[in-house]
Amino acid sequence: MHRPVLHQGAPAVGRLLWLFAGTAEGPALAEALLARGWQVRVSVVTAAATRAYQTHPNLELQVGACSSDAALQRQLQQLPPRWVVDATHPFALEISARLDRLCSVLKQPLLRLDRREPAEPRPGEQLQLLENVEALRGLGLAGETLLLAIGARQLAAAIAATPQCRHVARVLDQPASLQAARAAGLPDRHIACLRPSASGEGLLEAALCRRWQVDRVLCRQGGGRSELLWRQVCQRLELPLLLLHRPAAASGLPLEALLEKLGEP
Repeated sequence: MHRPVLHQGAPAVGRLLWLFAGTAEGPALAEALLARGWQVRVSVVTAAATRAYQTHPNLELQVGACSSDAALQRQLQQLPPRWVVDATHPFALEISARLDRLCSVLKQPLLRLDRREPAEPRPGEQLQLLENVEALRGLGLAGETLLLAIGARQLAAAIAATPQCRHVARVLDQPASLQAARAAGLPDRHIACLRPSASGEGLLEAALCRRWQVDRVLCRQGGGRSELLWRQVCQRLELPLLLLHRPAAASGLPLEALLEKLGEP
């Protein structure tokens, strides 16, 4: 993982907690930890993600993908933090596996945030779980407009699995995501670069569905804000929602239980 470090408080031996997160649960979790007296280092992948975090004298933001076991192990040994907390997206399998592996080797205490919504449809929901992107091939979606809200990496595979559809996509507001959407064959008029609505109301997402005359939405069973937002939007607009099944992973703790386990330094 590489710098820049955007802002940093004074070192605090025994109070340092290293949080790996994004922009969904990360900011609120960091705020809660700071309020409990922790010195918090947050690792995010892009500089754009840092805008979701409030400046605080005991908060350090570190930008950059975790490039290798050796680089992360070196930092863990140099710090070392009292706790490592994995609050990354459930589909971010590589970084979670790396944290598991290295923290086990170094005997570094590690906790994982378990963020999930009930898999059962709520009243009024048209919800269908899919094991993977390839499962799209078995659905009768001919002639439909399919909104893809699954992240940039799986766009090409989803489009290839549904050649009979008109495709539109919501991707994150960062250059790599736009490049991936274009590389998957989407024209600019079928791409919206934005983050999930901070208010949680999904007004922009609902407007996109109406503008594009969407027939169905595909998103990931990632738990947290993004999944909940799309479930609410689709329920409100009476749209069917396809949900990519979350990968199997080690068990974690829900937010309140995680905070209770961490306590105060």
